[in-house]
Amino acid sequence: MTTARRPRFSARIGLSQAIDEAPYDGVPEHLLEPLRRWVESNFNDHDPDATALCLRLRMAVPPKTSARSRLAAAESWELLDVVDAILDYESEDGWDGRDDGSLARLLDIAGSAYQVNDRDNGLEERITPGVREAVSQTVADAEAESSAGSAAEHLATAWRAAYGLHPDPVRAYSEAIKAVECAAHSVIQSNHGRATLGTMLGEIGNARAKFTSALSTPSNGDPIAPMEAMMRALWDGQTSRHGKQTPTVPETLEAARAGVHLAATLVQWFTSGAVVRTP
Repeated sequence: MTTARRPRFSARIGLSQAIDEAPYDGVPEHLLEPLRRWVESNFNDHDPDATALCLRLRMAVPPKTSARSRLAAAESWELLDVVDAILDYESEDGWDGRDDGSLARLLDIAGSAYQVNDRDNGLEERITPGVREAVSQTVADAEAESSAGSAAEHLATAWRAAYGLHPDPVRAYSEAIKAVECAAHSVIQSNHGRATLGTMLGEIGNARAKFTSALSTPSNGDPIAPMEAMMRALWDGQTSRHGKQTPTVPETLEAARAGVHLAATLVQWFTSGAVVRTP
């Protein structure tokens, strides 16, 4: 977990400017050599796994250069690709590149914008730990709830697509919608075999008196209005769902991330029983 860093002594006494402590994109100069040493520590000079990773990453190895040296010589985004690939690697004899904590600490101390993900099998963008933990808990809860179908899998995939080293906004948004559809299906349209978020919104509009939520509302209020509004925002916000005469507009990364967090809230509501269908 990244903590606030004490300003340098020279900055505290007014002799120099404070350094911007915002997370560093890419590989800043102060992280380059430590990260390269971490890469090297995973292999020896004649390691077939290093060769396999070079092949997987399509990295040409010059003559008289070991694959290990080629991996460690990477710079900037290529070096992050190498680190990400090592974390996800598993050899034929069972060795894997899962982090023992040293890489996570290295990235944290250096102020990197990236961190090792919860599964220790890749990098992801660093975000507020509390937010990350809340989504992880929702995935776990959905996985334990059989009526939620594959909501957990879709939400976890959406999260990785939104915050992984190589974000895929279109997939993140699509998977977020699928997660909500899975979680809400048994509550809203259990008898509709091809239900979508769109048909569920139609069901709510036609039979809203049959649904209620745990939220306290005034006597003349609508207990499912917040849920409906969030579902509507998620559904209407998907710009790449259908093709038409005008150019298809893919979701932006910002929109995809907002959609993932919106979906996480909805999945939590449906899997926890905060929204139910009344008899």
